[in-house]
Amino acid sequence: MSSPEKSSLYNLSNRSFRLRGTRITEAQAKATDLFWDEFGILPNHPIVPSEIFPTSKQIIMEIGTGMGEATAEIARNFPDTGFFALEVHRPGIGSLLARINEIELTNVRLINEDARKVLEENMPDQCLDAVHLYFPDPWHKKKHWKRRIVQEDFVDLIHKKLKPGGHIHIATDWVAYAEWSQGKFGSDSRFIGGVIPKPDFRPLTRFEGKGLGKGHVVTDLKYVKA
Repeated sequence: MSSPEKSSLYNLSNRSFRLRGTRITEAQAKATDLFWDEFGILPNHPIVPSEIFPTSKQIIMEIGTGMGEATAEIARNFPDTGFFALEVHRPGIGSLLARINEIELTNVRLINEDARKVLEENMPDQCLDAVHLYFPDPWHKKKHWKRRIVQEDFVDLIHKKLKPGGHIHIATDWVAYAEWSQGKFGSDSRFIGGVIPKPDFRPLTRFEGKGLGKGHVVTDLKYVKA
């Protein structure tokens, strides 16, 4: 088996994710051993979504799946959609693989790599119907703002990879990050959109619930490629 850990960008000096340790439970490690070869993709070759999901009506990329709660639930509710789940943390990979097996999903593939690298180097232009970016690291200190994934180059990259009429859906519980994202996407004439009500299809995860319990305000943003 090819370990997903070997394909991760753990040495990026300006990465948009914060490493939180590599402690993995026995169950997560077992799920990785058992199911990675079936559902995992190593980004060492071109990844053509239409070839991996030839019968899917839509293709969606979810950047940063966390422990996979939302990803698995959305994939279960949309069996005709193919999902690429990008996550850099091994516990999250293992947790999502366990969920995939538990609810017998066939429409999810995992990639253990930085999203920018996969989009830039492995995927063709205009190959995605949507991108989900749920609760990205806000990098709240000003000196770390350059590490936020939403930057001008990211907006440009998303525009290249979305099909005409495709969209990006962002959810964040950090008001300043919502405003930051609005500034980046809202100021780009190639996108149309803004704040939207929380869509019913996006499940409430434990992470989001904890934030709401602390008084955090969750903002959903949707920007459509014009």
